[in-house]
Amino acid sequence: MSKIDDLIAQYCPKGVEFKELGEVILSLKTGLNPRKNFTLNTIDARNFYVTVRELKGLDIAFHDKTDKVNDEGLKLISNRSKLEKGDVLFSGTGTIGRTALVREEPKNWNIKEGVYVIKPNQNLILPLFILYTLYSPDTVKQIKNKIVGSPVCSIPMMELKKVKIPIPPLSIQEEIVNILNKFTSLEAELEAELEAELEARTQQYVFYRDKLLRFEGKDVKWKSLGEVGTFLRGKRFVRTDMIEEGFPCIHYGEMYTHYNVFAKQSKSFISEELASKLRVANPGDVIIVAAGETIEDIGKGTAWLGDTDVVTHDACFSFKSPLNPKYVSYFLRTKLFHNQIRKHISSGKISAINAIGLSKAKIPVPPLAEQNKIVAILDKFDALVNDISTGLPAEIKARKKQYEHYRNKLLTFSPIN
Repeated sequence: MSKIDDLIAQYCPKGVEFKELGEVILSLKTGLNPRKNFTLNTIDARNFYVTVRELKGLDIAFHDKTDKVNDEGLKLISNRSKLEKGDVLFSGTGTIGRTALVREEPKNWNIKEGVYVIKPNQNLILPLFILYTLYSPDTVKQIKNKIVGSPVCSIPMMELKKVKIPIPPLSIQEEIVNILNKFTSLEAELEAELEAELEARTQQYVFYRDKLLRFEGKDVKWKSLGEVGTFLRGKRFVRTDMIEEGFPCIHYGEMYTHYNVFAKQSKSFISEELASKLRVANPGDVIIVAAGETIEDIGKGTAWLGDTDVVTHDACFSFKSPLNPKYVSYFLRTKLFHNQIRKHISSGKISAINAIGLSKAKIPVPPLAEQNKIVAILDKFDALVNDISTGLPAEIKARKKQYEHYRNKLLTFSPIN
């Protein structure tokens, strides 16, 4: 019997009490968005403005794309978030569920609105135990069931407080945290090596793809997307409309997390009745992201190669053209394309582009045989860096699943009878 089993047998032989998150924390607050409050990236801005992009599980990672705020703006945010050492950060809007632990008193950074500050009552629960528990299957399921909104999703703070989590004695929490910390550290080292190799391959792939699609020194016609095809915007549906089986659909959020250059099967479904009221993409269409959390998200395309039509969200366009859809999708992921549409993207709480802006971007149009040849070349290269069933992505995924299995096992408790 493990030490944890011994502790459970000693301190909670009849099971572990489950409580709502709101019962074991001191407060749940959030940061502040610019709006009329302050301006990001001014000349005097030298403090980091943390968004979901900087939340890396256990830690906060600042990088060259992290926005900055001046001292006056930082003070305004701090007055709202009340951020302290030992707090747990949780992304409650957009990409929901990312976390980080505040390990030191924040002096030169604070958070945006939508990043929640969970302040644990450390007499009842350890900060890292809360953080790890937020990733357990039962907790994740509860959170998903409380998500609202579209196209930008969120979990209201009052609903997050209602999520029930296990509260074993502090001695058991401490032992679990110690084990997971060691396991996480080892996994992080191994994954870092694989990620570094994957990043090198990815950069090589992007360089080669973009160079191939520039057609430098070749006599190729360039035409606007509006000349070679048409755009049809999807219609709105929400996550609660999704069912286990039915008519295939693609929610815009899945375009970032699930789909790559092409897709043959959808991840989600809606009822036939609802689908009949919405717009569909046909096999051979390219589904294009029209709205997202960052400018970099906009314009990415996925060729729909399924056997049936598919419903698309209103934050996406379906693009119909005689071009090879995978060829179009590859081009939509180049810097050359993104630089063309950047000036047409509006930014705010979400970034977005309309069909007029997309239609002005130009694409090289070689003969179909040449398009097919380029697609065959890029398919092989793309598989090396993006296919989750082969190579490094598969190995990284396997290590993550191994860790998740172990973490979930440690965080599974029998409730008190």
